[in-house]
Amino acid sequence: MRKLTQLSAVLLTMVLTIPAFAMGLDDAKDKLDSAKRQGLVGETPTGYLDVVHAAGDARDVVETINEARRNEYTRIAEKHGIPVTQVETVAGKKAIEKTPSGQFVLIEGQWVKK
Repeated sequence: MRKLTQLSAVLLTMVLTIPAFAMGLDDAKDKLDSAKRQGLVGETPTGYLDVVHAAGDARDVVETINEARRNEYTRIAEKHGIPVTQVETVAGKKAIEKTPSGQFVLIEGQWVKK
């Protein structure tokens, strides 16, 4: 019984502290341009970001921005009655087109510097 109580306390502590470590969307947006310019993250044809070189906050930025994008793609798809994959594909194409030269995009499975 005592071990169950201790385990419950540990789990409760973990659940309460995890959100404190997650990067907020505004913080991720602030760091995104810098991460792209540094070559840490790039755009993919799927409409999402991915890590090019894992360093610093790159993974957290990608995960936070992708979660926001996923929510927005879902909202758009539901609004227009189309599959989410269709929205993702269009968004990925536009994101790659708009990526400035010198930043990374994923083309046919390979990271390419535009």
